[in-house]
Amino acid sequence: MKYSIDKKEQYVIFTPLEEKLDSLLAPKLKSELLTVHAEGYGKLVLDMSYVKYVDSSGLSALLVGDREYGNNGGLFLISGVQDHVMKLLQISMLDKKLNIVSDLEEAGETIFMHEIENGSGEEEEETED
Repeated sequence: MKYSIDKKEQYVIFTPLEEKLDSLLAPKLKSELLTVHAEGYGKLVLDMSYVKYVDSSGLSALLVGDREYGNNGGLFLISGVQDHVMKLLQISMLDKKLNIVSDLEEAGETIFMHEIENGSGEEEEETED
């Protein structure tokens, strides 16, 4: 599987450089997502701008990422979803479950807002104790 990883200060952008995310590539994607998470990154943006086709194995990989990064206040965003893939996400109703943003700029803004919300939430908890 060809991909690029751009490690920012607060998050990682993972970009599969493949047109298909199917049963041949999905296990590798799952593995890479888990590896990045194990390295200590709690927020990941999956840039799907090259992906034109996803099958059930690919959808499963997206759910694994969502579950893994969603634990302990992390965040898993999917950006750049092509029309055909978006239709599949809507049919499977995963567009309601997954955090989908239009592009990397919106992803950065969402992560920034997530940081603010979690930061203020932690401060409120500390003052209550």
